Amino acid sequence: MPQRSGLPALLVETMGTVVSIRLGADAGADAGAGADADAAALEARAAVEDVFRRWDEQFSLYRPDSELSRVNRGDLRLTQASNTLRVCYALALDWRDRTDGVFTPHRADGAIDLSGVVKSLAIQEAGDMLAARGAGDWSLNAGGDILVRGHQAQGQAWLAAIVDPADRQAVLASVPLALPLRAVASSGSAERGEHIWSTVDGGVSPYRQVSVFGRDIVTADVLATTIVAGGEAALNRSTETFEIEVLAVLRDGSLLATPGLRGGPA
Repeated sequence: MPQRSGLPALLVETMGTVVSIRLGADAGADAGAGADADAAALEARAAVEDVFRRWDEQFSLYRPDSELSRVNRGDLRLTQASNTLRVCYALALDWRDRTDGVFTPHRADGAIDLSGVVKSLAIQEAGDMLAARGAGDWSLNAGGDILVRGHQAQGQAWLAAIVDPADRQAVLASVPLALPLRAVASSGSAERGEHIWSTVDGGVSPYRQVSVFGRDIVTADVLATTIVAGGEAALNRSTETFEIEVLAVLRDGSLLATPGLRGGPA
């Protein structure tokens, strides 16, 4: 989770997880102090909640009435779907091409599953909304996928706490989310079990958990899944192609960190 002392979290339950919103002192500056600032924070929380609700209602495969569920059942043709859905599908297909097919928006049965990009797109939109409301210092944490914005004053950087997949109450590392890498996403089997189809020989990823630090949350999220699914080859290709840093937990519990993180985590 992102850390900075003195900032209470506003919580939203959505998409089967909890979104934590932390607002810096500037978030309610226009509203003044006291009750007005509290009201501004609650309004920001409601706006973030609305963003995630809309994405979930449209794309969740756990909702039989969602637009994506209707497409997969054949009740709605993809060509007749909303522009938002078609753009998201095109984005996922683009990432499939950019990752040599390791990342895919299709399940084994052929169903379209856009969960690999939807949550990060919701985080991105919520962050844009906070910025449009005048907030210059904030963090959004949706189930461990984090996007932050704020000043880099000494001792005031946001820290991403990476949890231990073997003990969800323990922290492996606290990594500053410094410019230009302001987003981090984690993927693996620790929280949801083996839910990622692996392309490596034997079908078992060498990584139990992968955390990717990137410029934007969509790239971080997609590549975290890609590296878990594709193993060492995907890790090497991703770090060569994209401006990212990676912290991976191997099956034996050992850690692998790319050069930008070595000596950084505390």
